[in-house]
Amino acid sequence: MGGGIGGLTTAIGLRAAGWQVKVYERSDTLPTAGTGLGIWPSALRALDGIGVGAAVRAAGLPQRNGAIRRPDGSRIVTLDMDKVRERHGEPVHLVARPALLGVLSEALPDGVVHFGHPVGDIAELCRDNDVVVAADGIGSRIRSALFGDRHGLRYAGATVWRGTADLDIESGGETWGVGARFGITPQGPGRTNWYAVLTAPEDHRPALDDPDELRRVFGGWHDPIPAVLDRYATSHVIRHDLHHLAPALPSYTAGNVALLGDAAHAMTPDLGQGACQAIIDGVALARCLSGGDVAAGLRAYDRERRRPTQRLAVASLLVNHMSQARRFLPLRDAALRLALSFGPPA
Repeated sequence: MGGGIGGLTTAIGLRAAGWQVKVYERSDTLPTAGTGLGIWPSALRALDGIGVGAAVRAAGLPQRNGAIRRPDGSRIVTLDMDKVRERHGEPVHLVARPALLGVLSEALPDGVVHFGHPVGDIAELCRDNDVVVAADGIGSRIRSALFGDRHGLRYAGATVWRGTADLDIESGGETWGVGARFGITPQGPGRTNWYAVLTAPEDHRPALDDPDELRRVFGGWHDPIPAVLDRYATSHVIRHDLHHLAPALPSYTAGNVALLGDAAHAMTPDLGQGACQAIIDGVALARCLSGGDVAAGLRAYDRERRRPTQRLAVASLLVNHMSQARRFLPLRDAALRLALSFGPPA
């Protein structure tokens, strides 16, 4: 079990259900830097079920209405958080990843999370424990050991830069160009999350330095994108290719092992659901195992979580392909407006 969002959420739920839990995390500490996450109402309700929902809300801020725009600033579609609030009782909450992990970690007593402890022999781990939770992320070793290389990571056709900038913005959203897009969301007073996505070959290394490459592509886009890029040098920036899991797993369990989060259904970030679904997975798994019958609980978890998360992964990949379009942009924009008219997954 990894010490990320899914692993910590599961640990809190399992302990509440009476289980003795150990979390093995290969990193030495919790991260102190990271960009923001949108925590949707369904995930907030799951966090309420394990007693940490209020703390997560307090660690972030409600997301305001935003928009998806074209590079000249014209609006393609409104991102209506008021509609989310009307339907589900509250909006999306924006929470920095370190803040979310901090809340989850503080809900566990000392000694539960073992930092600097990568998992070695997976067979031994399964033999020595009643249940093993594989929450070891997008490159899950446990998934590979159980299901082989056929179910592996596939390149989604784009690379992404993520960072934060010392800048105030009132609302967030995305801007879609030709094979490129830029997103911004407020993180708090004087702080803004941003990400830039470029359609590119796998392992793309731009000819220019990263800041100059982003200014070349996005520097002439509407405000405040140039102002964000002007602060690149002071940002904590990560760059990586986007991947998804394909083909989908035939089961989220094998023997006494349950997979969750990115280990089970790694998806592109286009619907903002990766962290949310890991949270819901963890709470669902803990609930399914609360009766003490491991085999029945794992079957119930797989029935409850596999199909919904795999449908979301497919939908996210479709949005990814739309956002990277290089032709038929008016048709793309119309399809986006139609899709959002049915409401986002909350």
